[in-house]
Amino acid sequence: MYRFTRGRSARPTIATFNRIVHNNRKNPDNVSILQRCSFHNSRRLNALTPYRLADIGEGITECRIVSWSVKPGDYIQQFDPICEVQSDKATVEITSRFEGTIKTLHYEVDDMAPVGSALVDIETENADDDHDLPDGSGDKLPEEASVTDTPTAPEAGSSLGQDTPSEPITTPVLSATTPPPIATPAVRHILKDLGLNISAIVGTGKGGRVLKEDVQRHAAAIGITPGSQPIQKVSEIDRDPGQDRRIPLSLIQTQMFHSMTRSLSIPHLLYTHTVDLTDLTAMRKRTVNDRDLSALLGAEDSAPKLSVLPFVLKALSQAVTAYPTVNSILDTENDPAKPHLVLKAAHNFGVAVDTPNGLLVPVVRNVQDRSIISIAAEISRLSTLAKAGRLSPNDMTGATLVVSNIGSIGGDAIAPVILSPMTAILAIGRATQVPAFATDIHGQEIIVKKEQVTLSWSADHRVLDGATVARCAQSVGSWLENIDALALTLK
Repeated sequence: MYRFTRGRSARPTIATFNRIVHNNRKNPDNVSILQRCSFHNSRRLNALTPYRLADIGEGITECRIVSWSVKPGDYIQQFDPICEVQSDKATVEITSRFEGTIKTLHYEVDDMAPVGSALVDIETENADDDHDLPDGSGDKLPEEASVTDTPTAPEAGSSLGQDTPSEPITTPVLSATTPPPIATPAVRHILKDLGLNISAIVGTGKGGRVLKEDVQRHAAAIGITPGSQPIQKVSEIDRDPGQDRRIPLSLIQTQMFHSMTRSLSIPHLLYTHTVDLTDLTAMRKRTVNDRDLSALLGAEDSAPKLSVLPFVLKALSQAVTAYPTVNSILDTENDPAKPHLVLKAAHNFGVAVDTPNGLLVPVVRNVQDRSIISIAAEISRLSTLAKAGRLSPNDMTGATLVVSNIGSIGGDAIAPVILSPMTAILAIGRATQVPAFATDIHGQEIIVKKEQVTLSWSADHRVLDGATVARCAQSVGSWLENIDALALTLK
C-alpha cells in the first residue's frame, strides 16, 4: 500500500493519489470513498526576510555596529530596537519594521555594515486565512510542506471498487502554528497608550485583524478610558522652549565686538610652555603663615593678596627689558605705507578682570618701578573698581601688553587674542600638581610633587618672530622658577 510518510515532500504522494481517484470516479460504489478523498491545505506561514540597513543620513555609505539589542531566536515586534549603529555624524538606534523571529545576525559588534546590506534575517509570519484546495490541487504544495498524519492508500494491483477490507483513508493535515493577532502600527500605539495586550482582544477585521474599534470596545468593556490613564510626562526635549529673544549688545560687548573684529587682521603666533611654581608657592605660603613677615609687609587688614599674578607681571617686566619688541605697539596710522614699531619705555600691563558687566582690562602702570607688593595692591584696587563699575578712563587706557589670568577659572593652554595696536598677549593657565623627577642629596633620582602652570603667548607674527617670543617666554619662566633671584633685582 502507498503510505504518506512524515517529514517528506507531499507532492509525489498526492499526485499518485489523485490519479487513483480520477480513474475510479465512474464507479458509483466508490462515491462514499471519493467523498472522503479531499485534502485540506494551509499556505506556508513562515518567510525569511532580510532587514537591510537604510541610509541614515546624506552621504553616509557605511556604519559601525555599536551594540545589538537582539540575538538569534528572539521574537520581536514592530518598533522594537534591533541594534545601534554609528556613522561619522551620529549614533542611531535601528528599530524593526517587521514582526517575527530573529534568525541570523550578519555582523559582529564593531563591524562596518554598508548601507543597503542585510543586518539580520527575520522569520516573518504570513497572516493570510487558511484556504481549502480543490481535489487534484495537492500537487501544487510547496516542497517544504510536511504531512502530520500517516494515512494509507490501496496496494498496487488492488481496486477501490472491490469489497476488500482496507484501512480507512484519513485526510492529511499540514502542520501550522496559529499566528499572533495582527494590527496596524496606529492600533498598536493605542494599545500601548492604554496598557492593553493585543492577545486579549478579538479582532473583527479581515483575517482576524484587530481594528481600532475592537480596541475601544474592549477598553470600554473593562472600564478603561483614555482619560483614566496616567498622563505621560513630557520630556524636556519635547517642551516648547518659548520665544527667541533679540537683545542689543551692551557697551562693553560692543567695544569687544569692534576690537576683536580688528584683531582678525593680525596673524597670530601661538607659543605655550610650562613653568615650575613649586618654590614660588612655598614662598607665598611662608608669607601668609609668618606673622613677623606679614607685619613687615603691612597691616593684616590692608595687606594685598599675594596670588601668582603679581609675580608674573614682575617677571614679565624683567623679561621685556631684555626683549623690548614684545612690549611695543605697531603704528600703522601715521604712515600706512611705512608702519613703525614703537618700543614702549613704560611697562603698562593690562590685567583682564571678569566682572558682572563683562570683561574689562584695567592697566597696572609702570610695573618696572613697582615691587611685587605694590603690584599686588594695585591689582586689588583696580579689580575692586572694575567689579563696582567705577574705573576711570585713565585706568583703562595706555596698556602696552595684556596679561589674562584665565586659569583662575579653568583651562591649561589658551589661545589669547591680541588687542591692536599691541603686539603680544600672555595668558596664565590653571596651576596643577604633577609628579616629576628630581635628584636628592646623594645624587639619586627620586619622584617629587611639583606645581606647574602653562603660559600661553600670542604674538603679532608680522613684527615678532618665533625665536624672539620663545626667548622672552623662557626668560619669564626662569624668573618665576628662581624666585630668590627675582627678589634680588627689585628696586
